[in-house]
This record gives sequence, C-alpha cells and structure tokens, in this order.
Amino acid sequence: MSLNIKKSLAAVRLFSVFAIALLILAAAGMPARAAERTGAIVSCLISGDHVVCTTSFSQVPASDDGMVYVFADEVWQDGCTGQIVGQGAIGQGQIAFPLNFNTPSSNLSRKFILAVKQGGRFVQVSDEHYITNPEAFSTYAAPRRDHGIKGILPDPARLAYEELLDLGVQQAAYNISLGDIVGESSNPAVFPTTYYSYDGAVYAFDTYRLSSYDNVIKNFSDRGIQVTINILNNMSPKGMDLIHPLARDGKVCPNYAFNTADAAGTNHLKAIAAFLGQRYSGLQGFGQVDNWIVGNEINARTEQYYLASDNIELNVSEYHKAFRIFYNGIRSVNATAMIYNSIDQEWGRKSNPGSFLSREYLDRFNYYVNREGNIDWGLSFHPYNSPLYDPYTWLGYDVWVHKDFLTPYITMQNLYLLTDYMHQPQFLNPYGDVRSISISEIGFTSSFGDQLQCASIVYGYLQAKANPDIDSFILYRQTDHADEIKSNIAQGLVSVAGTHKPAYDFYKYIDTPSAGPYIQQASAIIGQDVNSLIGIRDFQVRGGWTD
Repeated sequence: MSLNIKKSLAAVRLFSVFAIALLILAAAGMPARAAERTGAIVSCLISGDHVVCTTSFSQVPASDDGMVYVFADEVWQDGCTGQIVGQGAIGQGQIAFPLNFNTPSSNLSRKFILAVKQGGRFVQVSDEHYITNPEAFSTYAAPRRDHGIKGILPDPARLAYEELLDLGVQQAAYNISLGDIVGESSNPAVFPTTYYSYDGAVYAFDTYRLSSYDNVIKNFSDRGIQVTINILNNMSPKGMDLIHPLARDGKVCPNYAFNTADAAGTNHLKAIAAFLGQRYSGLQGFGQVDNWIVGNEINARTEQYYLASDNIELNVSEYHKAFRIFYNGIRSVNATAMIYNSIDQEWGRKSNPGSFLSREYLDRFNYYVNREGNIDWGLSFHPYNSPLYDPYTWLGYDVWVHKDFLTPYITMQNLYLLTDYMHQPQFLNPYGDVRSISISEIGFTSSFGDQLQCASIVYGYLQAKANPDIDSFILYRQTDHADEIKSNIAQGLVSVAGTHKPAYDFYKYIDTPSAGPYIQQASAIIGQDVNSLIGIRDFQVRGGWTD
C-alpha cells in the first residue's frame, strides 16, 4: 500500500471519528435547549405489561391537530427519530402504551420524548425520560445479604484456603470483563456455547469463561458472602461491538467506554445486562450478585474508562446511557439488585490531565439522572490515600486533604465530605433518602512497614463503620501483586509468597469482641487513641491545618 493511500485512509478514519463526535456532541448539547420545551414527562412507569407516561405542560405548544405524541428513541437516537408508541390530546395527563418486554419492539431501555406536529413536521417539546421502575416487571427478587460492611477483593487462587471465612468478611468484590464472556465457547467440547434469546435476537456466551465466574461467585454465595461485581469493558475480538466507536482509535487502556452509539452495540449491551442479572439472581444455581458496578473509575478517562474526547458532557452523556441500559436490564430480571457508578478520590485535583475531576463527573451524572428520570442508583467510591503509597492514612498531606468541598482529594480522613455532599437534596434517591454509598475499593500499603498498614486498616475500617451512610468497606486486595509492589503499593493481607502479613489478623478481628488489643496496638502506632480520630472533622494534617 502506498504512503499516499495510507495517509488518505488515515484521514478518512480521523474524519469518521470526528464526525461521530460532532453528532454526539450535538446531542449532548441539548440541555441548553431545555428552556424552549414547554412540555415534560413527569414520570414513566411500568404498570402491568404497559408503560404509563404522565405528562404536563407549562404552556400549550402550537399544534396542527391538538395532539401530543410519545416517541420512543433508542439511546443512540435523538429527537423525533424513533417510533411513535403513544399519543393523546395535549393536556390529557397520561399516555399508556405496551412495554413489549423481551421483543424486538421492547420499550424497556428506550428514552421517551413528547412531540407535536407543527407545519406538518414533528417538533420535540420535552426532555428525554426513561422508565424508572424496571423492577416492577421482574420475576426474581432474592433477599439481599446486607449483613455487614467488611469486605475484600479475593484472590481466586486462595479460595481453597477458606481465608474469607477465617477473616469473617461479609462482602466480596470481583470483576467481570465483557470481552471475555461474549461469543462462542473457547472449549465447546466440554463447555458448549450458551445461547441467550433477548429482544428477538440470539446472543452467544462463552460458557468456558463463564464457568470460572460461576465457580467464584457460587463459592462466595454458598458461604453467605454478599457479592459485588464490577462490569468492565475490555478489548477483545469477540466483543468489539461493545466498544464505543470513539474508543477504537488504538489507544491502549484496561477498559473502554460502552458502545451506546449504534444499534449493534446497544442491543448487545441490553442482552448482556439481562443475561447477567438473571444468571446471578441467586435462583439459577450460579450464585447471587446483589451489587453491580457499571465501569471502574469512570472519571479517569484515559486510565480506566477510555473515550477519545475530553468533553465532559459527551463523556457523561454516553456513560449515562450505558448506565440506564444496565440499570433497567438487570433490575427488570432481579428487583433487589443495586446498580452503582464508580469514581475515584480525585475530587478537586487531576493527577492526569486527561481525566475528569470526580466531583464534576458526579455532578453531571446526577444532572442527567434527574433530568431524565430519577432512579435508585448507588455511588461506588475509592477514597485512597494521596499519593497511593502514602502509609499514613490518618495524617494526610495538608496540600491534598482539606475539610471542605474544595478539597483536592477525598480519602478516609475526610470521608465525611463525600457523605455530606450526597445529603444535598438534588442527590437524594426517588424516596428522599441518601443513596447507597459503597467503598468498593480501598487499600493501605505495607511497603513502609507492616505496622503502618495495620494502623491504617484499623483507622480506615473504624471510619467507615462510624459513618451511617457507608454500606461497604472492601479492601483491595487479599494478596499482594508483584507489579504493584514495584511502586511501593503492597496492599494485600497476604504476601506474594503466600504468608499472612500482620495486617491479616488486624482485619480478621477488627469487627469482633477481640478487637480491643488490635485497636490498642493501632493507637500506639499512631501515637494517640485511634477512636479519638474517628468521625473528627477538625482534623490535624501534616504541617497543621490552615483555612
């Protein structure tokens, strides 16, 4: 191939990427037009096998026929481009239409808009709105296992040692990478491909790869441990349709944005959401997953949730669409499941200029949820020390850890800022309550001494336990990772050699009647009673606090 042809092809690819970006950005810019829309969908709820949209108008729009029409758009569509699913007189109040669950015309994960005819053409007169009670159609509702916050990211190679039971953990977190489980079976002779019919199409799942997840999740469930699964989107030949078109530019990243830009990717995601929710509902013999996290540290664009755009509106809008798909898909088959987003501790400071601040990402995500139908989403947060290898969890650097909402980082030391922030009225769930907040990933290094790790674990756990808004405290990880140790991050309770570190016993006993001696040892390491530091807002930081 000649150099000129290669350049031409590269230019075409680049133009295509930018063209897609411009189209999506145009959609993402729609909130600016909201003031022109005098109609609103107040609610959109499943009732029996129908959907009922309640409408209102602040001002009656001009109309050719006095009618209002409900359009059902797929997430990748905008404006009056979807299907008309219902209609009624302007001011009628309610418009009902079939849910069509699990059919090619399913409305479960579509977004709805109101439109009127003006001059012979349809004009959008409301913002988008999704169904907000998908659990109303669910056939599964397994009792949740909310019996304690102490958790860990397990080492699957050590399950036979029964260390999870010995540690007394009540929760376990695990990752599922979608690119690994989709497509034909990797070992069809022993594990025939699993086929799943959804919305009129048939999807293949790799039973061989699924079996490893089945075994781990069932192991946890059989021991009464609550399971949290982080849904990741890795790059694989079998799952390329799941990767957003704006994330296919060759950038190497652990995980990529979900494809909400075309029919193929969107439909596949819908099927995956329902499949996973059903398989791990606790009633299929594969174990029970109570909590699902959609993506990992989604504000870390260039490191954890890649999309080739630094426009926050585009990034959050596309993620919000994916979140709706997983939320409605999972809860439509398992009514008791909780669905979380995931942000990191970089609240007001970026360590990587390609990322977004977690606070600004959270604000924009919440804006889209409220604008398009409030749902009971949960927040997964990672309040790591700054820097990650800092061993003094209770004594953050004053330049990084503040006691107000302008803090660069939120760590275990000023965790109360996060929960205070989530108490604001605009962040409350549909029932007026503070959302479920999970510390789904937290770790403390032993690279600068086992004692400091022990004290940090005691301090961190007690901080989480004392905060009534925290539902999970999940240590990362059970076993040290050799590559992480090179960066002075040795956060496991077990060494690479397989021996228990001193922190193992501290975590084992921290929530038992035998906790006293371990709390006393932690206090001696810290230099003051650790209990005196728990829940304290006027904390002292290195160099002293200055407002």
